[in-house]
Amino acid sequence: MVRQIGKTYDDLNGIHFKGRLRRPAIGLSGDSKQLGRWTYTTRTLEIARTLYLNHGWGAVVEVLKHEMAHQFVDEVLGALGEPAHGPEFRRVCEERAIDYRASGLPHVGPIDDEQKRVLERIAKLLALAESANLHEAHSAMNAAQRLMLKHNVDTISTRTTGSYSFRHLGKPSGRVDESQRILAGLIADHFFVEAIWVPVWRPLEAKRGNILEVCGTEANLELAEYVYAFLNETAERLWREYRREQGVGGNRDRLSFVAGVMAGFREKLDGQSTQSRGTELVWIGDAGLKKYFRKRHPFVRTTRYAARGRPLAHRHGRAAGKRIVLNRAVKQGESGKVRLLKAKNG
Repeated sequence: MVRQIGKTYDDLNGIHFKGRLRRPAIGLSGDSKQLGRWTYTTRTLEIARTLYLNHGWGAVVEVLKHEMAHQFVDEVLGALGEPAHGPEFRRVCEERAIDYRASGLPHVGPIDDEQKRVLERIAKLLALAESANLHEAHSAMNAAQRLMLKHNVDTISTRTTGSYSFRHLGKPSGRVDESQRILAGLIADHFFVEAIWVPVWRPLEAKRGNILEVCGTEANLELAEYVYAFLNETAERLWREYRREQGVGGNRDRLSFVAGVMAGFREKLDGQSTQSRGTELVWIGDAGLKKYFRKRHPFVRTTRYAARGRPLAHRHGRAAGKRIVLNRAVKQGESGKVRLLKAKNG
C-alpha cells in the first residue's frame, strides 16, 4: 500500500503540480483521528492506516492531494509563515479542486431548503410512478424529469465553486463491462453531472481497478447515485426474470442482456429529451461544473469501443430496458436531510 501511495503521489505530482514537488518519505500512520499529515521539518507525508478501510481508496487519494498541497505551499511557494489552512493554501486547493478543509476528505455539503423542497416534490412524483397504470407511471416519471430540468435551469446562475463536489459510485472492479459504460454515459447525459472512470488500488486484493466518479451539486449527486443503484439492481432483476421465463441455464448471456437493458433505457431517455426540446426549458450545460471537472481531471482520455454481433439476449434486454420506469427515489432522513433510497440487493 505504501508503494502504491508513492506511485499515486508521482502521478498527482505530474497532473496537478507540474512535477514541481520532490517525493518525501511516505508512510502509514496509526493515528485514526488525523487522516493525513505533512511534516516540513522531517519531509514526511503520512496517511492514516485505517483510511482505506473506513472510506475507500478515493478518500486516500483526496487526503494525499490535500497533504501534497501543504507540501507545495511550504516547499515551492515558501509560504511558511501563514496558517496551515491560510489564504495561499486555499488558493492552491481551489485551483486544483482539492478540498481545503482540515479533514482532506471530499466535502458532502448540506442540501439547502430549496434543493430539499425539489427532492421532496420529485419523491412524490416518483411514488406516483409506481402506479400499475402504465400511462400514469410514465407521466409521473416524465414530470419528475421535467422538474429536475427546471430546477437546474433556475439555479445555474447562482452556483459558485463551492456548489460542486464528487462521489464514487459502486465498488471498484477490475474490468468495466459494456453495461457500466452505457450506464455512466446516460447518467452524465441526463442527470446533470459529469462522469469519469478513475483508476483505484484495492489494497486487500493487491490489484488495480476502476470506479465511477460523478461530479455535480449535492442534489444532483444524490439523484445520480440513486439512478446508478436503481438501474443496476433493476437490470439484474430483469435478467433473473428472463432466465426463468426463457428457461435459460447459466449466465453466459447475462452481460449481453444487461447491456441491452441499459441501452434500451438510454434510448427511452434520449427520446424523452428530444420531446422536451419543444418546451421553453433548454439545458445548455453547466459551465461552472465543467470548470470544476477540468480542475479535478485536467487530462482526460476518451476510448471508443466497437459493437460486436448482438445475441438474442441483448435484443430482449433492450426491449425490457425501454419499459423501465424510474420510481421511488427519495426519503426524509431522521436528521431532516432528504436522502435517496438505496436500491436493495437480491
